[in-house]
Amino acid sequence: MKAIVVTDQAAGTAGMKLVERPEPQAAMNDVVVQVHASGFTWDELTWPSTWTDRLGRDRTPVIPGQELAGVVTALGYGTTGLSVGQRVFGLTDSYRGGTLAEYVAIEARNLAPLPGDVDFTVGASVAMPGLTAWQGLFEHGRLQAGQSVLVHGSAGAVGSMVTQLAREAGGYVIGTGRAAHRQKALDFGAQEFVDLENDALEDVGGVDLAFDVFGGDIAKRSAGLIRARGTLVTIAGPTEARPANGLVVDFVVVSDRAQLSEIVRRVRDGRLRTNIGNVSTLDDAVAAFNPTKRIKGKTIIRVRP
Repeated sequence: MKAIVVTDQAAGTAGMKLVERPEPQAAMNDVVVQVHASGFTWDELTWPSTWTDRLGRDRTPVIPGQELAGVVTALGYGTTGLSVGQRVFGLTDSYRGGTLAEYVAIEARNLAPLPGDVDFTVGASVAMPGLTAWQGLFEHGRLQAGQSVLVHGSAGAVGSMVTQLAREAGGYVIGTGRAAHRQKALDFGAQEFVDLENDALEDVGGVDLAFDVFGGDIAKRSAGLIRARGTLVTIAGPTEARPANGLVVDFVVVSDRAQLSEIVRRVRDGRLRTNIGNVSTLDDAVAAFNPTKRIKGKTIIRVRP
């Protein structure tokens, strides 16, 4: 099968190559999925889990990619809940990866059924951002109707999902980003927008929840805006930022079948819009991940036509 592989962490996406690899086999509780569409997170090649197994052993050459949508072609021993021929979408374990390929072996529990009227490209594009937004807002942020939510990078793949889900849940959304992203953030549902290059973030005042994707100085400044018993949620890794009278949670997204089903139901209902920036083929994936100009939205690789 065709697959994208990486062997050199220092080279980043420039070290990606399209090669032939053996098709994977389904272990216990696995399924093999014929991948129709796949996603790739921009900083995935910096994650320790991309390069080693859970015991810290090197596993190069690595097939990266966690996000996928496709069709189940084989079941491992003991696998239940899915069937051969079923359309599915979800995330692989980051220690396994492997979705930038024609086939991938994945734990069945990490997948949810993909309705027949939802395109594979859409399914692959909402898995990671949708789950990240859902878990950050509802599991870790405990968002309630009427609360204010500061959403950093609100025009991005994750931020746009956070904005839409927060609005649906009754939150008041203040988006942030570059000036050029203002209208896109407002189109996704932000009720206010802060230009981080020219506006004073502190003018926002107090918020109940801040969803951080940047880390660093932005996270620290956001911590100062958290109201008593509020929460700063970040996906940018461990942070020294601490709200004076609130919580800080840094988390890593995990696949969840029930949450994936809630997300795709909202996509079908028109309550949740995708944020796809570029769709490329597996043959052109290396170039797609090394663009000559900035791409707005999520890049998706269409593995099968």
